[in-house]
Amino acid sequence: MTLHSTSDPISKERLRLWLRMLKTTRMIESCVRDKLRSEYGTTLPRFDVMAALSRFPQGLKMSQLSDVLRVSNGNVTGVVDRLADDGFVVRVAVAGDRRASLVQLTDKGHAEFATQATAHETWIDDMLAEFGPDDLGALGVRFEALMTSLEGKD
Repeated sequence: MTLHSTSDPISKERLRLWLRMLKTTRMIESCVRDKLRSEYGTTLPRFDVMAALSRFPQGLKMSQLSDVLRVSNGNVTGVVDRLADDGFVVRVAVAGDRRASLVQLTDKGHAEFATQATAHETWIDDMLAEFGPDDLGALGVRFEALMTSLEGKD
């Protein structure tokens, strides 16, 4: 495979856009991580697991949870263990499959996630406050089209 450099100005602008998007995303993620740690004594992976489970009240098998989060089973196992120790999730046996269990949020987990999710929404709203309704609509459409295009290239 031969790599080549392009002098196409639009190509360079796309690269600069990508780098700005990446830097901005990392800055936002870092801020969210810091706020979760300082205000709730938790981590972004724990928040992400509870967010995923909140969308599936019937629970998810560990492999399904890994798929939803797009991480390895090993990464999820430790997070789920700590959430279970804190009483935020429970493992429920799957009938007919001795090796499998579903992970579900407990009532305590639902309450804690609701509190954290409200704060999370406020943080994101504050960070993106300079985007008005027209900006949000246009950017949302463009990013949705880009995601659809990229998913087709897998």
